[in-house]
Amino acid sequence: MRVLIINMASATDRMGFMRAQMGHFGFDWERIEAVTPETLDPPEDDPVWHRWQRPLRVTEMALCASHMRAWTRVLELDAPCLVLEDDAVLAVDLPGFLARVAPLPGIDHISLETRSRKKFVGFHMHPAAPIRRLWQDRTGSAAYIAWPRGAREMLEHARDAGGPSDAIISSTYGMESYQADPALAIQLDQCAAYGVPQPIPTTSLIDAVTKPVALERYSEAEQKAFRRRRIWAQVRMGLRQAVRLSKGQRMHIKPALTWREVTISEAGD
Repeated sequence: MRVLIINMASATDRMGFMRAQMGHFGFDWERIEAVTPETLDPPEDDPVWHRWQRPLRVTEMALCASHMRAWTRVLELDAPCLVLEDDAVLAVDLPGFLARVAPLPGIDHISLETRSRKKFVGFHMHPAAPIRRLWQDRTGSAAYIAWPRGAREMLEHARDAGGPSDAIISSTYGMESYQADPALAIQLDQCAAYGVPQPIPTTSLIDAVTKPVALERYSEAEQKAFRRRRIWAQVRMGLRQAVRLSKGQRMHIKPALTWREVTISEAGD
């Protein structure tokens, strides 16, 4: 399975870390040039970035656009791909997992990560792989598998209303989504929480930019539109879970037990 790594040209330490992981696993991978606020297209004043449930940071717009590049690449390859942000730490069991799920039919998306927050997932594991039906996620876009149909669904959703990448993924309800259980990836900033060795320091690139324009800076009509979209999104999320109470549960997805320690010197090779 091809691996697509989203990376900013300036984030050389992160790319060194990812290159070390790819070399260890022997993955077939390619780098996806991350969109930055300076290269954002359409630009931040385009209406597509102002149709979400709240105002966005320009860095959130850029990350969404970066994932859109990855989804476009999945469509070009016409095959499932593992999409990674450049701060994803990978468990040792990942290669075997990818080999098991790649040929499975009827799947559009598998989340590989966990992030200290409960997910609404199916009661039962898939008969052919350690995955559960993922009915509702809330955070995390650092590590997932996208099949072509799922990539197309996410692209259409993002083109209608650009939003945070993890929110776009978790609210693309037309996909058949699953969750790896146990999780096979975490982000660097979650290493301490899960007792996983952290190979390099990390800071949030999203938070590096000041908060978005306050809601009060928009016209009254625009403010009402934001609130309506927010309320409707919460209603949809609640209804989605309510009608599936007999099929799933809210639970913390535990991480895999075995993680390979990547040293600082190795990450910089």
